[in-house]
Amino acid sequence: MSGHVLLVRLAAPLQSWGTVSRFSRRDTHGRPTKSGVIGLCAAALGHDRAEELGELAAVRFGVRADHPGTPVRDYHVVGAGRYPVRPRDIITDHRRAAALSASMANTEGTAFGHHELANWYGAPKYIVTEPDSGALVSKQLSRAGLVTERWYLADAAFVAALQHRDRALLERVAAALESPKRLLWLGRKSCPPSGTLAGPLSSGTIEDILQSTALLPAQSVAARPSTRPWAWIEAAPGTPTATAVQDQPVTFDADRRAHTTRWETRTRVTIAENATEWDIIP
Repeated sequence: MSGHVLLVRLAAPLQSWGTVSRFSRRDTHGRPTKSGVIGLCAAALGHDRAEELGELAAVRFGVRADHPGTPVRDYHVVGAGRYPVRPRDIITDHRRAAALSASMANTEGTAFGHHELANWYGAPKYIVTEPDSGALVSKQLSRAGLVTERWYLADAAFVAALQHRDRALLERVAAALESPKRLLWLGRKSCPPSGTLAGPLSSGTIEDILQSTALLPAQSVAARPSTRPWAWIEAAPGTPTATAVQDQPVTFDADRRAHTTRWETRTRVTIAENATEWDIIP
């Protein structure tokens, strides 16, 4: 089925497309996911998480790995320790206010915002109601540090392709990617995109457009260009060599977030000699 194809440049020093992300270990897929890219587009358009995705989820998706990048691991420690007491800490927990009052009496001349309370965790995650007074207090007064493992792709550059019969829809997405209504990131909030996102919008199929469009410039001088990059292209169920992936977004609503199955094929892309070059800000 032919239609119109919008190319999206996904490049940054770091990106991370998690598939199985738990708090202690957050992985990354080796390439951008459809749910991640559709979420990126929905954010650019200003959609609320609970808003129906509609035709945006119906686009046919493909991604070409021009520069797959290098997997890197971040050894990350969160929580524990003591932090300067903030005004909201006093308001939300009367016990903390009393402890701070006693502490400040012994530290005259110290400006507010520089006081620490011994054995008191400074960023409470759990707030409960105190049985006697009914006031809101911190459930966790102290906490040990938590070690987490987070994976990223460094110096990667991908080309995502969105195919749809409605050219006006893709034009709105392209405009929104360059003037987004919400903050954008490549899979994780710590991975903002660099440079231009919206690429050319052409008539045809994903297969044809990826072959006729040049490779993206490398993000690093150490990155080796691929002469025949891999591409993963959405296919109809039952297509020979197609594999099932649990990556079709249904809703991003935090209370009922859901994905379903879609199918894709993996293939090498031979770039045409007269391929169209990119007109982008890297």
